[in-house]
Amino acid sequence: MTQQGIDDVAINNSGEWLALGASKFGQLLVWEWQSETYILKQQGHFDSMNDIVYSRDGNRIVTAADDGKIKLWDTQSGFCIVTFTEHSSGVTACEFAPRGNVLFTASLDGSVRAWDLIRYRNFRSFSAPTRLSFSSLAVDPSGEVVCAGSLGSFDVHIWSVQTGQLLDRLAGHEGPVSSLAFSPAGGLLVSGSWDRTVRMWNIFDRTQSHEALQLQADITDVAVRPDSKQLAVSTLDGQLTFWSVFEGSLSASLDGRRDASGGRKLSDRRTAMNVAGTKNFNCISYSMDGSCILTGGNSKYMCLYDVVSGSLLKKFTVSVNLSLEGTQEYLDSRTLTEAGPAGLLDSQAEASDLGDRIDRTLPGSGRGDFSSRRTRPAVRVTAVAFSPTGRAFCAASTEGLLVYSLDSTLQFDPFDLDMDVTPASTLEALADRLYLQALIMGFRLNESSLLKRVFEAIPPVEVGRLVRQVPTVYIARLLGFVAQIINTSPRLESNLRWVEALLSTHGAFLKTNMPSMSHEVRMIQKAINTIQVDLARISNENTYVLDYMLSQSAYNLEGSSVARMTNGSSGDSYS
Repeated sequence: MTQQGIDDVAINNSGEWLALGASKFGQLLVWEWQSETYILKQQGHFDSMNDIVYSRDGNRIVTAADDGKIKLWDTQSGFCIVTFTEHSSGVTACEFAPRGNVLFTASLDGSVRAWDLIRYRNFRSFSAPTRLSFSSLAVDPSGEVVCAGSLGSFDVHIWSVQTGQLLDRLAGHEGPVSSLAFSPAGGLLVSGSWDRTVRMWNIFDRTQSHEALQLQADITDVAVRPDSKQLAVSTLDGQLTFWSVFEGSLSASLDGRRDASGGRKLSDRRTAMNVAGTKNFNCISYSMDGSCILTGGNSKYMCLYDVVSGSLLKKFTVSVNLSLEGTQEYLDSRTLTEAGPAGLLDSQAEASDLGDRIDRTLPGSGRGDFSSRRTRPAVRVTAVAFSPTGRAFCAASTEGLLVYSLDSTLQFDPFDLDMDVTPASTLEALADRLYLQALIMGFRLNESSLLKRVFEAIPPVEVGRLVRQVPTVYIARLLGFVAQIINTSPRLESNLRWVEALLSTHGAFLKTNMPSMSHEVRMIQKAINTIQVDLARISNENTYVLDYMLSQSAYNLEGSSVARMTNGSSGDSYS
């Protein structure tokens, strides 16, 4: 089942499925013992996450971690869809191409890779002439150029996506490049470095647009506002500075040291507000409208600021897990002894064996000392990202991937069942002509054969009224089901009636929630296009047959009219 110990086991009510949990690797397995097959298999990252990014439609989140894995998560279900393991070392950065289903990642193994998220494969790799460990990544808005920065080299490397060749190396920084960002307008690359400067490059002209922006501390992250008019820079001294992109001048400054600090470790001899290691932001991200900026760092807090006024809008607490370092504001007096905090006391110093008395701890470890039997990783936020919809944002922290959303309503819960929802009760409601109730019960049971039976039993005259009464949480499911059944059902006119009723009745809702329903709308569009192509092909192939049938019908009509006239004239002569 797993290479590590199993921590928890559960069996379902019928006794057919066995659920196993392993906390070491974050594994969740559901095993059907009769057929000896996996029903569900999920696993998180073994090591800490370094970067996260939303897909362009907001339905997927990509995470990159130190375990060398890249995972694609579904925002609705929370399940991992696919895992890429081609990188041989930690993955430090990831970025989506502005158009298409292409993902770029940078790794400490010295490679930048491009991934096809339709076929789920690595289709291109980029590397430098010398072995480097890349730590930052940026993709041009046109999708033709990818750039990467390294902590081992002071240059910015630029590759062509189509050919995979190294185009240029931008030199000018006197320290490692810590962050890269492209202007959404295109052509302008912003780079931040540990030499306390930010440089803006016109990569197609191979020139700098302005002189280097000089700051007072090392650069930790840079971000460009979506309108390409403003640049935000976070530094190691806890300052957030905002610069005009076109003029290269400082427009505003924000001191975030007091907001960023919080939480103390067991070994800290100062209060939480005076701990030096937490008073800066390591990652920043603009909202989609550019009015807010989200920050995270080496503390348990994330801060949301208003860009115009510079005021703190809200402070988010990442974790209250007391087993992590940096989550307590005050030391617990119950654990204090005369020799200091109980968690720091060396219980093996009096051991009789020399090997047990040797201190093998790693100084300066911030992720937990794996040489010790007891590990206490420190709470921190390594990356933040806003959803393209502007309704949610996510954060990569020590606790895992956290998703915050303004939408608290569930779109659809396939396990939203109770004792009254059964196939028998669904068919009984269908027999009583309670079509809406039967359809919703079919969606909740999620049985394709039962749902198809209910769908085909609904009279065409009831389609318009029923669609108007469907709850909004089932609209996406109904759209997807209609798109699937169009391709297999011969009831063409009835299915098109469903599509027309859904689009005309819930058009405003679909437009408002397009990022979350784009997949179902594309399925409908594809199905209608297929019907159009098939009908056009059938009509073209049977043009002469149709002409013959029409001519025959006209001939038959003419013959019948002549016959009636003949019969009428003969009757008159007889009389």
